[in-house]
Amino acid sequence: MKIKIVNLSKHPLPKYATLLSAGMDLRANIDEPVVLKPLERKLIPTGLFIELPEGYEAQIRPRSGLAIKHGVTVLNSPGTIDADYRGEICIILINLSNEDFVINDGERICQMVIASHEHAEWVEVETLNETDRGNGGFGHTGR
Repeated sequence: MKIKIVNLSKHPLPKYATLLSAGMDLRANIDEPVVLKPLERKLIPTGLFIELPEGYEAQIRPRSGLAIKHGVTVLNSPGTIDADYRGEICIILINLSNEDFVINDGERICQMVIASHEHAEWVEVETLNETDRGNGGFGHTGR
């Protein structure tokens, strides 16, 4: 799949790290380091703009290394970039640790996964088909 991208950052285009990677890392595009204090959230620019085809979205997900090593994650995970959005991709990061975390220019801050999606059409009915689960909710299958 080919996707149009404008790269106004100081960094190379995102790429897949391995042949079977689902996501590609996005990098912070900042003029000076950004300090994330404990429980603080900030919007971090990437300098990237994309044009997705109809029927696709870009999902923004945390990087597991930042999460486990530093407690830093993507706040609205997964974030969604819609096919009709043309603005800069910016990432909402939050520091869930007890220590300051410094984001430097070029640091890999999240991963982006391109995924297809469908539009649903609602069909209103009076009842739904029965299943074994029924209305069993959270923890229902763990008894």
